[in-house]
Amino acid sequence: MSSSTPLVNGEKASRREQILTAAAELFARHGFHGVGIDDIGAAVGISGPALYRHFRSKDAMLGEMLSSISHYLLDGGTARAERAEDPEHVLAELVDFHVDFALSQPSLITVQERNLANLTDEDRKQVRALQRRYVEVWVKAIRDAVPGVSERRARSAAHAVFGLINSTPYNRYLADEELAALLRRLALGALRALA
Repeated sequence: MSSSTPLVNGEKASRREQILTAAAELFARHGFHGVGIDDIGAAVGISGPALYRHFRSKDAMLGEMLSSISHYLLDGGTARAERAEDPEHVLAELVDFHVDFALSQPSLITVQERNLANLTDEDRKQVRALQRRYVEVWVKAIRDAVPGVSERRARSAAHAVFGLINSTPYNRYLADEELAALLRRLALGALRALA
């Protein structure tokens, strides 16, 4: 794994990051409640109880996982919005970034979509706050690129585009390159249709 993934900070994954990655795969496949500590430990070659040296609980793993995803999206979206030259380019950069994330991290998309309710109250508040900030990056980009669009309409459009792009774990009928091009075209077309 490289430093460009949501759960790994650095060139080589730490044991903690390996655990999060394995847990994400298992949670996506079997659901949060269908995975035990022993399952996660076996996936990384340690005993289940040894996981407690890295995380206080399975809930803590999920909290860190969803927080990491949300930070990754917010930081990546913000960086792209800040470096693009014009509003159309900002929108294209955001779509490309989110499509790349969805195609490269289908397990994380699935876990994020299905497990918000399984977070502790504190973790849920943090993740929701980060998600709202990511949506705001999109709302600004949409309103800058499509003059006259109301904030509420831009927010609805952002969520609709997320739904389209985040469908990738269930939409693997095309090769990744072809699917990425299709998702980009559909997402940008939907956003331009706001005008």
